[in-house]
Amino acid sequence: MNHEVYIKRCLVLAKKGLRTAMPNPSVGAVLVHRNRIIGEGCTSPYGGPHGEVNCINSVLVKDRPLIREATLYVSLEPCSHYGKTPPCCDLIIQNEIPTIVIGTTDPHEKVAGNGIRKLQDEGKTVIVGVLEQECRDFNRRFFTFHEQKRPYIILKWAQSADGYLSPKNERLATDGIESKKPIWITNSYSRQLVHKWRSEEMAIAVGTQTVIDDNPKLDVRNWTGKNPVRVVLDRNNRIDTHYAVKDKSIKTICLTEKTGLTNTDNLVYETVVFDENLAKTICDVLYKHNLQSVIIEGGAKTLQTFITATIWDEARVFKGATFFGSGTKAPVLQAPIESTQTILTDELVYYKNKNQHTTK
Repeated sequence: MNHEVYIKRCLVLAKKGLRTAMPNPSVGAVLVHRNRIIGEGCTSPYGGPHGEVNCINSVLVKDRPLIREATLYVSLEPCSHYGKTPPCCDLIIQNEIPTIVIGTTDPHEKVAGNGIRKLQDEGKTVIVGVLEQECRDFNRRFFTFHEQKRPYIILKWAQSADGYLSPKNERLATDGIESKKPIWITNSYSRQLVHKWRSEEMAIAVGTQTVIDDNPKLDVRNWTGKNPVRVVLDRNNRIDTHYAVKDKSIKTICLTEKTGLTNTDNLVYETVVFDENLAKTICDVLYKHNLQSVIIEGGAKTLQTFITATIWDEARVFKGATFFGSGTKAPVLQAPIESTQTILTDELVYYKNKNQHTTK
């Protein structure tokens, strides 16, 4: 039996639940009897059944006697502990599935090989490591969070054709808020793609100046899905409640050196030290809040903080056709290009930090 074919199918299924399952990993599962798929499923939204449960439950009544002769394929090791749902291993054992093929082990300290051992102790044939790197890469946010104790970090910015984030521009006062008149570097299709990306991650972070200059909402209004948690760096608490990031419509975490600020359900202050270890400090705060991924959207100082500390995993850089001549320079990223994409007049360049990537 070609194990890789069915693990690839598991990954296709898992893609459906990637964002909604967080902070759980999204797992695809396929039950195969004599080269025929009799059941398949993926992880439900957080708190719901795991992929293995949905797979077994999907088997038609007429095919249920075949489960005892079938092979179960899963992209990630079945859980062996009680969380929001019972252990998947117990259900596999109860259904007397004889063979389990696993893409990769689970890095979570409550699993980490225990699921495999539990199945083996029950006399099951367990095969581990089929398309392992592909399975790790698919749930790279989950692996980074549990192995490196920090969120998966995506740097994102747009720069002009001559390398500027923004031009010199007079600030305009609107409703008592001082901000720059928006000048778009990218086209509407690229901007919509950014909103799609936001819907796929758990947090989005910006610095003080970006909020003051642009008054961003940092939501997914041009896409569908869940808004990420907003993370704002505000060392001196300069951002007041007139700004969108403090409207309490979306959970927002403000990192500041000020003390004694009042927390609410959707506006949380974290007192931190703004020093040379700021990138790691931000990661520690996000880890504490169980945020497995974050897009660093700017500005230049915030982006450069992570680049200098070499704490990042991916970078996604738009290059527009507009020339500014002067203004705020874009960050300098010394990393090989992973791939490029053309979106009408925009060029999108992808980078990966090989030193931080979740390869073994």
